[in-house]
Amino acid sequence: MQIGEFHELEIVKEVPFGVYLASERGEILLPTKYLPEEVKIGQTINVFLYKDSEDRLIATTLKPFGKINEFVALEVSDTAPHGAYMDWGLEKDLLVPTNEQPQNYHIGEIHVVRICIDYKTDRLIGVGKINAFLDNDYSKLEEGQEVEILIYSESELGYSAVVDQEYSGLLYKNEVFQPVRIGDKLRGYIKKLRDDGKIDLRLGQVGVQAIDVNGEKILKLLKNNDGFIGLHDKSSPEEIILKTKMSKKAFKKAIGGLYKQQLIEIKDTGIELK
Repeated sequence: MQIGEFHELEIVKEVPFGVYLASERGEILLPTKYLPEEVKIGQTINVFLYKDSEDRLIATTLKPFGKINEFVALEVSDTAPHGAYMDWGLEKDLLVPTNEQPQNYHIGEIHVVRICIDYKTDRLIGVGKINAFLDNDYSKLEEGQEVEILIYSESELGYSAVVDQEYSGLLYKNEVFQPVRIGDKLRGYIKKLRDDGKIDLRLGQVGVQAIDVNGEKILKLLKNNDGFIGLHDKSSPEEIILKTKMSKKAFKKAIGGLYKQQLIEIKDTGIELK
């Protein structure tokens, strides 16, 4: 029975300070403060297992921000010489040991870590050196596939992201038209599967689907602005990005599709909803 996971366990004993649950590891305490109303012996309950500040195996009905073997973005709540403590939704913060940090963590920062078991102590810890856990065999992926991305670092070139909790990919800055920060969880698409084992990502779709998605954005903008926006195919890229959060190329494709569907009129001063 793995700690760091949710388990359905049976209540076998009531005590003044909570209930005990039956498990392969023996009886585990679920303190009173975590008990739902009206529980009774014989009832099963869904709990998360971890070790408390006194290193005892404990159950809780609180929902942590992540479980074992998951990548998750957490905020540093405190630091000490031996490591940084991350708020992960439980009373006991998650420790990221100093030797598992790619750089020194500071209070208030957001970092992406992998929740792991320290087999020497049987405790849950966070590991900030996440590249060791990422798979470079992307044979199950396809270009154009929709994926979940978790931003974990930034460089001059772009934003590195965990892809579907398994792979590493890159969003290029010159193709991002919205604010992006470390810890952001976004829906994205695989732009290219490269021969060097890396994955290029994009936030917008490509082809006809992209026109549909961006077209919906433009239609919504038009409806929210009395049917007119002062943008057209000769507007500057900066102005288009500011008002629509999409590139000029994507904008032109989208309004072209809307025009062909006779949903808009393109005028010298902007576009108008029909």
